[in-house]
Amino acid sequence: MMKDCGMNTHPPRSANSPRLSKTARRLLTLLLVVAAVVVAAGGAYIKFFALRGDKQEPSTFTTRRGPLVISISESGTINNRDQVMLKSEVVGRTTILKLIAEGTHVEVGDELVKLDASPMEDARTQQQITVLNAEAAYIRTRENLEVTKSQGESDVAKAQLAYEFAQLDLKKYVEGDYPKQLQQAQSEITIANEERERAADKLDWSRRLSQEGYITQTELLADELALKRSTINLELAETNLQLLEKFTRQRDLQELESNVEQTRMALDRATRKASADNVQAEAELKAKDSEFERQKDILGKIDEQITKCVITAPVAGMVVYATTGQGSWRGNAEPLAEGQEVREMQELIRLPTTSSMTAEVKVHESSLRKVKPGMPVRITVDAVPGHVFFGRVGKIALLPDALSAWLNPDLTVYSTGIDIEGDASLLRPGMTCRAEMIVAEYEDAVYAPVQSVVRVNGQTVVYLDKGDTPPEKRPVTVGLDNNRMIHILDGLAEGERVLLNPPLEPSTAPTTDEQFAGLPDEETPKEAAPQDAASADPQEGRGNGDMPKIDFSKLRDMTPEQRVEFIQKLPPEQQEALKRMASQMGSGQGGQGGGRRGDRRQGGPGNE
Repeated sequence: MMKDCGMNTHPPRSANSPRLSKTARRLLTLLLVVAAVVVAAGGAYIKFFALRGDKQEPSTFTTRRGPLVISISESGTINNRDQVMLKSEVVGRTTILKLIAEGTHVEVGDELVKLDASPMEDARTQQQITVLNAEAAYIRTRENLEVTKSQGESDVAKAQLAYEFAQLDLKKYVEGDYPKQLQQAQSEITIANEERERAADKLDWSRRLSQEGYITQTELLADELALKRSTINLELAETNLQLLEKFTRQRDLQELESNVEQTRMALDRATRKASADNVQAEAELKAKDSEFERQKDILGKIDEQITKCVITAPVAGMVVYATTGQGSWRGNAEPLAEGQEVREMQELIRLPTTSSMTAEVKVHESSLRKVKPGMPVRITVDAVPGHVFFGRVGKIALLPDALSAWLNPDLTVYSTGIDIEGDASLLRPGMTCRAEMIVAEYEDAVYAPVQSVVRVNGQTVVYLDKGDTPPEKRPVTVGLDNNRMIHILDGLAEGERVLLNPPLEPSTAPTTDEQFAGLPDEETPKEAAPQDAASADPQEGRGNGDMPKIDFSKLRDMTPEQRVEFIQKLPPEQQEALKRMASQMGSGQGGQGGGRRGDRRQGGPGNE
């Protein structure tokens, strides 16, 4: 069961005993606040009814009429209204080598902070070498691009010439070589035919002459051989013509046409290759150019970082360290000093540009609806006693303060700036102050203490003291309150006595109170039970919803060990309800001076 509520199983004891966990201690502290407030709220009821036999008079207040000021008071810090914030712009972390003294008056250009630049100077030397190498690579790639372009143009021109030659060869063959070869073959046939006819005529004469005995037989045989030779030559010439027309012409023509196609394709390849080589060379040139520019930019950034290691004053003014009056979750920020490490974008120095001052305060969310820009403010400063400064509410933050929310998730406050008017020469940045924001001022108003007003069945009422008779419940209409007095608009007149501790009727049980969300009606503080609350079994005496009754008056008299032991016996759902109740009560206490109680009792009388 203790595991469910996140508490240590050992109750707090003496200094030599084991200590409670942080969660248990926090819950215990908040529970004490809850018990104190609830017991105080029910004290009047117990005293009035349980102690009437002792003749004790209830606490009362006589309503008054007169001036009433509704205000919200918050603590804050004095700062300059207009100022220039100087930050470290060096990447990473670096060390302060030289720092101007705080409070020094400087002029424009005066050196304020000098940071350690030695690592960046080493990096600059190395980067300069890298830049030179990148530049050499860029130049080499640029020249290579020109060579590639020239080579591509040469290859394309050569392929173009070969293609044109192939076309000329084809045309020459079709229009010149082939007709010539054909004519030559036909001429050879003609000559061979004429030679055969002449040899045939000669042979015929030779045969006649041989019969008459004019020539020898040998001469006749020679003429016959000449006829055969001429016949064979004629057949060879005719065969050559047939070969030319059927085979040689077709082969040579196809070869020449193929040469034309091959040279055309070679020209196309050369053109594409030259284009691709140019594109690749240009891409390499762009890459080298980009790399060269990138390395130069890196070198420029290093030079810029080295320059930023010296922070000078952009305006004239008095030097104020950013750590002055600055807080953090670990406490006050470490003072700025030489030899200290600073991070990038860390605020270092503030230079006020005017003598105007402002007060920075945190306004609780419950009072935020009352605060408006332009509202008058009275400001007192601890360092200037007896002097009151005046101002007006300036800018109100749109979102809650992140640091306050991180430190206490149950506390929601908004940063609010108050512009101080008039002479602020006595003020210095970092001074603590108290700002009283005037919400409203009434010249003639009826008012009563905020604790005298409660809500019963959704109606705002007060209880009038009637002496020995029971108090009279009277509905009232209320306006704004200042956490002490509340403006009575209707229902009460001056001089009437109201109970400061009105009785809590069943309808005013904590179930209707935002501070006791989740608790049943039976958990309303009752009269003291016969048994001791520390020894009571929380599993017995359950009310509606099977939730145990709690006697908060007995909790007040318990020791811390007994309270923890009692809480440990509660079921998990009851422990969660107590934690919620304690959390809400704790947030209501934060910086409001009882304002949460007033909101509970009057149902939020912040608005008329």
